[in-house]
Amino acid sequence: MTDGVVNTAELMPHHAIALAAERLIAAGRSGVATGPVRDVLGAADLGLAYEVQRVVSEARRAEGGRVVGRKVGLTSPVGQRQFGVDQPDFGVLFEDMLVPSGGEVVRGRLIAPMAEAEIAFVLRVDLDGFGVGVNPAAPVGGADRAAAAAAVEYAVAALEIVDSRVADWDITIADTVADNASSGLFVLGDRRVPLSEFAPVEVTMTMAKDGQLVSSGDGAACLGDPLNALVWVARMAASLKAPLRAGDVVLSGALGAMVTAEPGSAITAELSVLGGVSVTFSK
Repeated sequence: MTDGVVNTAELMPHHAIALAAERLIAAGRSGVATGPVRDVLGAADLGLAYEVQRVVSEARRAEGGRVVGRKVGLTSPVGQRQFGVDQPDFGVLFEDMLVPSGGEVVRGRLIAPMAEAEIAFVLRVDLDGFGVGVNPAAPVGGADRAAAAAAVEYAVAALEIVDSRVADWDITIADTVADNASSGLFVLGDRRVPLSEFAPVEVTMTMAKDGQLVSSGDGAACLGDPLNALVWVARMAASLKAPLRAGDVVLSGALGAMVTAEPGSAITAELSVLGGVSVTFSK
């Protein structure tokens, strides 16, 4: 390190992981964003970035945090082009991240929140053997989707409140993966619908902020089908020896554009058969 600038060539991988994790943990605790961590990880080193995510998640578990599922991000072509990648990413959901539908997010709890609407799946069975030995990026066939659908107990409408511990959202794929895929909070709707009653790919979505339409889309915007996202994250989780479990929530990815969530704003979404979900942000 020279004059405060990190020289990645001087860092062994475990040192780089520890330094990036330390920055992100400190930012999460203080509410003061840090600079990008790609300066120590490399802009596209996803292996190191997922190790940072694991270290940060372990620190949270050590403080009593309970894992309740995963979120899938970068599921739309627009988001993937923004970060120069051809695959999604995922983060870990903790129990204390859940906000009830119609609830309020207290000002100061997050740093720079934005909201997006999506389908959440709740699993009926473990997926510990799902996709083992299969490249997570391999094409998803009909049999894969059917197997994933059979593991789902029900689906609900959801809002994901994304956030970034990296200042000004100045992120690359490595930054967001390390930062738990820019996870913040999540909101689940009250209507629980089994997959026998609808096809996720056919769901339509509208989202409003303060009563004004700000986003719309459908299931096809999420990796072609939200079940493709479920297959992908099940494969990834199994490959990292942290498989999805019965009862886990899986946020499958945005069905439309995300919007900023300023203090005092109210976000509502309607997802056809799944119904509505909403949250407000305190002034």
